Amino acid sequence: MDATANQPKKKWKLKMPGAFTILFFLTVISVFLTWFVPAGSYSKLSYSNDHLQVVAPSGKKTVYPATQATLKKLNVKIDVDQFKSGAISKPVSVPGTYKRLKQHPMSLYSIFTSMVNGTMQAVDIMIFIFVLGGLIGVVKASGAFESGLEALTKKSKGKEFILIFMVAVLLAFGGTLCGIEEEAVAFYPILAPVFIAMGYDSIVVVGAIFLASSIGTTFSIINPFQVVIASNAAGTQFTQGMTGRIVGFTVAVICLLFYLHWYAQKVQKDPSFSYTYEDKEKFDEMWSMDSSEEKDLTFTIKKRIILILFAASFIIMIWGVMAKGWAFPEMASSFLLIAVIIMFLTCFGHKDGLGEYQTTEAFSNGAASLVGVSLIIGLARGINNILNDGYISDTILYQSSELVRHMSGSVFIIMMMLIFFVLGFIVPSSSGLAVLAMPIMAPLADTVHIPRYIVVTAYQFGQYAMLFLAPTGLVMATLQMLDMKYSHWVRFVWPVVAFVLIFGGGILVMEVLIG
Repeated sequence: MDATANQPKKKWKLKMPGAFTILFFLTVISVFLTWFVPAGSYSKLSYSNDHLQVVAPSGKKTVYPATQATLKKLNVKIDVDQFKSGAISKPVSVPGTYKRLKQHPMSLYSIFTSMVNGTMQAVDIMIFIFVLGGLIGVVKASGAFESGLEALTKKSKGKEFILIFMVAVLLAFGGTLCGIEEEAVAFYPILAPVFIAMGYDSIVVVGAIFLASSIGTTFSIINPFQVVIASNAAGTQFTQGMTGRIVGFTVAVICLLFYLHWYAQKVQKDPSFSYTYEDKEKFDEMWSMDSSEEKDLTFTIKKRIILILFAASFIIMIWGVMAKGWAFPEMASSFLLIAVIIMFLTCFGHKDGLGEYQTTEAFSNGAASLVGVSLIIGLARGINNILNDGYISDTILYQSSELVRHMSGSVFIIMMMLIFFVLGFIVPSSSGLAVLAMPIMAPLADTVHIPRYIVVTAYQFGQYAMLFLAPTGLVMATLQMLDMKYSHWVRFVWPVVAFVLIFGGGILVMEVLIG
């Protein structure tokens, strides 16, 4: 008798494709859109060599003196000092200059060139991630992580959520004050092993880091890369509407903490409740510090120094971003400096020294483990390049502005938030969308007699509600790092997206009625 006859048949189950596959299909779709969506462009205004330059849709360049009178003539209600100081560095759309262009359909070959070019454009963040991976690899090899984790789990027994609370609040403030997003990638390799030891899953890791920092940025109070740039481009002051943003930020963070607490407690009591339970073994194997090898978990002075240096690298990074305006090259350099110091400590030692070969190998392996994450960021940028090179981004912006023109105030602002929700998929950069859309969208507020700062707030809520989901943003890099399925993430995050749109919409309508 055939032994396989009694075996139950495996049911076919639809599986969500991985991050690379999703981005590849989105790239293909973007190319086909350039064949059907009408091409068009606004004139773009930029500042260089003490002059203002306008590039028309036809490609014609016109140079103007960098004065407030020039901006008034162009109907761009931005303080000229914002250009001169470098606060606005990206090209700004000039209102009333949209022109239809000859169709610019992208070739099928551009699917691949866009991937390469997008990756080249992301080289700064990729190097940052590689250096971070190398640093983490060396610290892991030193044994400092295991020893520190052993000490931490003993002290935090029964008080595990306090760590989630502290991390989420810290990153929420980082988001609202200075827009910490890509930089938060650095925290996953540190916290994933800790949360595993405490009985949590990958969702809790992403929720406490990515979701918390993004909630902070959504309800940004003074983030210079978002609300300040958007306010400048809208011709208003970022201090306007600050009270509403402070209230929104406070309520949103409290709600997020309750949501994280509910989910974390459920998973801790019953691991099978986890939305990512089917991948639990794989996730634990990837990030758990447990090993079949016998290791000395004594928390020596040397290991303490290594962990102090490791923690100091993140404090230095946050200080550099907030106080010195560091970009990724500066952050990578500071991480590399700390990594070299830790490599010397790890390399030498009578009993626990690893030697030169093992130490450098640990750095290389750590960097190699994050190659996939780095490539995801580059591939996502390639999609934006296709939409821009096909001249359909401005067409979508123009049609959106025509859609909301002359609506009543409350309906107008809700529609504006939903439009920014869609535009957030096309332009996932907060500063990029601000300078492209604000000069076009903000003046529409004048036609319905509401203050322009409310449009800035609608932009914040709409774009970031999308960026919790958009594969073109940071989501895919985050999920790739933790090897989490996109469908599992959507199941967890959709209530947060609904909250932002509903609660944010309520704040906007209230501001319209008060304003």
